[in-house]
Order: sequence, then structure tokens, then C-alpha cells
Amino acid sequence: MYKYWLVFLFLIIVAFSNNSELDKKETIIGKVVAITDGDTFKLLTKDSTLIKVRLANIDCPERKQPFSTIAKQFVSNAIFSKTVKLNVLKKDRYRRYISNVIYDDSLSLCHELVKNGLAWHYKKYSKDSVLQALEDNARRNKLGLWQDKNAMAPWEWRDLKKKKSKQ
Repeated sequence: MYKYWLVFLFLIIVAFSNNSELDKKETIIGKVVAITDGDTFKLLTKDSTLIKVRLANIDCPERKQPFSTIAKQFVSNAIFSKTVKLNVLKKDRYRRYISNVIYDDSLSLCHELVKNGLAWHYKKYSKDSVLQALEDNARRNKLGLWQDKNAMAPWEWRDLKKKKSKQ
């Protein structure tokens, strides 16, 4: 009888773990219908579902930060109104699809933003050596936001803004 209970318990655990959203990496294809900022946009899927997408492993300048408008325009030029492929890693607490985005058949939006000095590699959440190499190169060549010797990472800028609002 004990063995049956163990098998039953095992089957329940497997069933529930397989039902959790995005356990396996999911691929979604859709058309970009809105650009929120340099690292967030809205995508309309083939079944007419509108989803919010947040680029994985990078962070673009926040609104009112230098280069935020340029990053947003870069993303708009790259993907707006185009069909893109999302390699979804997970959903965040805001229900955004954290994704690597492929456009024009083979370009990684995350890589292109970092390569052009329009985003930071978000090392707190990523150990991606390619993104780090792209950021190091952009810094070395003073591309985009790296022209500013006092460039402030968006997470630091958000923290500073929170501290100021508490005063």
C-alpha cells in the first residue's frame, strides 16, 4: 500500500509541475504593436492575444534619463510593426513575458541594444558572457550612453529616485 501512495504522490507532483506556466522555454511569434520604452513593448500574437514583453538580461535607460529616447527609437526602428520571435524565459510579477527577442530572422534585440551602447547588461539577473563582452566593447568605444562618463545604470537611477521621494 505504501508504494501505491508514493506513486500517487509522485504523479500528483509531476502533474502540478507540468501545469505551471512557462516551465519549458516557450516560443511565441507575433507582431509588435506598441513600444513602451527601450526594453518593453506590446506584441499581438497570431491568436489576437496582446502581451507585454520585457527584454531579458538587459536594462535600458529610464524615461528622463539620458539616451532613453534614443533607446526607445532604436527599438521602434528595429521591431515596430514587424513579426518577431520571443524566446520566453518566464513571466515576472507584472505578468510581462521576460524574453529574448529575435527579429529580421536572426538579430537579437538585446544584443543589438547593448552592442550600440543603448542598454546595460543586467548582471544582477544574468551571467551572459556575450552580453558582457558587447557591453565592454561599447564602453571601450564610447558608443551611445557610454559617451557620458557619468552614465548611471537604470537600477541605480530608480533607487536614487525612490530615496529622493522618501525625503
